[in-house]
Amino acid sequence: MKFLDLAKVYIRSGGGGAGCVSFRREKFIEFGGPDGGDGGNGGSVWAEAVEGLNTLIDFRYQQHFFAKSGQPGMGSQRTGKTGEDIVLKVPVGTEILDEDEETLIADLTQVGQRVLLAQGGNGGWGNLRFKSSTNRAPSRANPGQEGVERTIWLRLKLIADAGLLGLPNAGKSTFLAAVSNARPKIADYPFTTLVPNLGVVGVDGKELVMADIPGLIEGASEGRGLGDQFLGHVERCAVLLHLVDGTSSTIAKDYKTILRELEAYSDRLAAKPRITALNKIDALDAKTIAARKRSLEKASGGPVHAMSGVSGQGVPEVLRALWTTILESRKGARPEEGAWQP
Repeated sequence: MKFLDLAKVYIRSGGGGAGCVSFRREKFIEFGGPDGGDGGNGGSVWAEAVEGLNTLIDFRYQQHFFAKSGQPGMGSQRTGKTGEDIVLKVPVGTEILDEDEETLIADLTQVGQRVLLAQGGNGGWGNLRFKSSTNRAPSRANPGQEGVERTIWLRLKLIADAGLLGLPNAGKSTFLAAVSNARPKIADYPFTTLVPNLGVVGVDGKELVMADIPGLIEGASEGRGLGDQFLGHVERCAVLLHLVDGTSSTIAKDYKTILRELEAYSDRLAAKPRITALNKIDALDAKTIAARKRSLEKASGGPVHAMSGVSGQGVPEVLRALWTTILESRKGARPEEGAWQP
């Protein structure tokens, strides 16, 4: 299935049915009177987050969603049929934006979460509603309320606990394949990963979800390479794992390139907790590993893990560091015990 994380759709709720003007005409009733029924309400348009979806590809082939209008009222006090609602089924993690692509309407982060996008129009009143002590035979009825028409954007941001960052060929896909059942494409050339991948990783009996995105290059924020269009998929992550290719002769430059692209994309993303790892140490001797680790520690200003996604060396320590950071993030997001909650 092709991956698509941005889609433009057009929606319209149904209009309400018109009220009916009708009078009773029965043989043995001397004075009839009004009996026009109300029109039915128009159908509404909803969005719902469901399980089993990880792409918006369905909205590539269908962009228009129009709910049905309510039927008009009828005589004998019969109300028109209500129009059926339309439900847009989207993956968990979908943001719904207004036409300007900036105003956030809703963020669906849980299975079953629903949001009303366009309310159906109310049905008009029939002439029976206007009967009073002074107006015994009203001959007026209300038209139905019109539906709402709008254009919205759907933007998918995958929900994961940890996200992988790095230059192309830094070993991100190899690492994900080594620690999970995910099978991303792996090859000895850059940009083998063209779309984000998710994998469930086990560590010390616990599980976390990890996201791998296509590699960034210098100038990605300006559209070079695949650009930074997939960085949104790691915005929800509690921690980022920055993999640096240990076989590169420009360790510090590689690290700073990714950091600059993060800062150009979003200050919030750049401020997320990051764990730095020197990858592919299976291809280096001990002396080279020590030298390049020191260089990376100086560039990052913090500790650096040495690991190899191929041999598995150092991988458990990296996973434990990720899990510890995720736990700290969850505790920080949890309200204090006894604190007031809205």
